[in-house]
Amino acid sequence: MIANLPALGYAPPMHTPRPLLPIIATLIGLVFFSVMDGAMKGASLMLGAFVAVFWRSTASAVVVAPFWLRETLLHRKGRLPPPAILRLHVLRGVVTAGMGVLFFDGVVRMPLAQGMALSFLAPLIALYLAALTLGERVSHRAVMGSLLALVGVAVIARDQLGAAPGPGAWRGLVEILASAVLYATTLVLQRRQAQVASPVEVAFYQSLVTATSLSPIALAWTTWPTPLAWGLVVAGAIMSVIAMLLMAWAYARAQAQVLVPLEYTAFIWAAITGYVAFGEPVTRGTVAGVTLIVAGCILAARRGDPHPEPM
Repeated sequence: MIANLPALGYAPPMHTPRPLLPIIATLIGLVFFSVMDGAMKGASLMLGAFVAVFWRSTASAVVVAPFWLRETLLHRKGRLPPPAILRLHVLRGVVTAGMGVLFFDGVVRMPLAQGMALSFLAPLIALYLAALTLGERVSHRAVMGSLLALVGVAVIARDQLGAAPGPGAWRGLVEILASAVLYATTLVLQRRQAQVASPVEVAFYQSLVTATSLSPIALAWTTWPTPLAWGLVVAGAIMSVIAMLLMAWAYARAQAQVLVPLEYTAFIWAAITGYVAFGEPVTRGTVAGVTLIVAGCILAARRGDPHPEPM
């Protein structure tokens, strides 16, 4: 279904930029995403994850709206994207809403670096989701990589539950793992979305749909943020928009199999952010676990026998 989506309303670039440019854009985008995670963890501690994600998505939509409006008037003559592309935007926005709430509620209960490490399961899960949605075969390497990554998850879980046992630790662990499944879904959608929509369009609709899908409950629960909370939310919104624009631009110009492995560099920035902002040390168990997870993902993505691309 996703594979057959027509490329309506947006023409992807006809030329291929220098190979390094999409890689550099992705790496910079991941830095912004990682620091944004730290800002959102702070906002979630003050407001709760649900409300913090709602306000950040609302602020992101407001930030990018003028650029989207200009693009719509100049290049679309005021027309909205075709229904097929709108459905893709709505689907990814709803999935992103669930992913964001689960992730930020999870990292409230565990260190940011551990949460980021567990989210690295997403590219591996994306292989299986791509197999289900695109009918591609899961390779033997993907199976072996999955087992290796599961050992890494067990190591991080043991480290987390040993340091902070109790219902809160278990809840954070389960929420991060559930968020990784939803993140994998966004990876499956991301490459196709980038091929049929401009970076500004992707960023605007993702923010708008995420805020809209959360609004019925968030508006009932929300409290007006304090100035500090507003600062964190707005900073998170700006960094989120910049990261989305960079990632959408990169994924429209390079294959997902080239860019997805770069996600692992986010662990470095998450660890630095967690240590500086929240005094969270990076334990040996976390390093060992993330090493096993990354090794499993790399093994699964190696060329050899046929395997699906996470797109």
